Amino acid sequence: MQDRPHTPSRRSFFAGAAAAGAAATAVVALPRAVGEPAAAPSLPAREMPERGGGYHLSEHVKHYYKTTQI
Repeated sequence: MQDRPHTPSRRSFFAGAAAAGAAATAVVALPRAVGEPAAAPSLPAREMPERGGGYHLSEHVKHYYKTTQI
């Protein structure tokens, strides 16, 4: 019997792709199977402006402004 070097085939490619897809699905589904995280505390409702908009200076926005400074 002759030893030939292994050449990749379409069959092995698709088998590997299927295995990678199954692994990715398991990784995504696993944290949900462990349990749902506790609900975040609800923030008090703000009044909506009459003419739309809704921009407000929150901690998130302040942090963004700090990251854009040179």
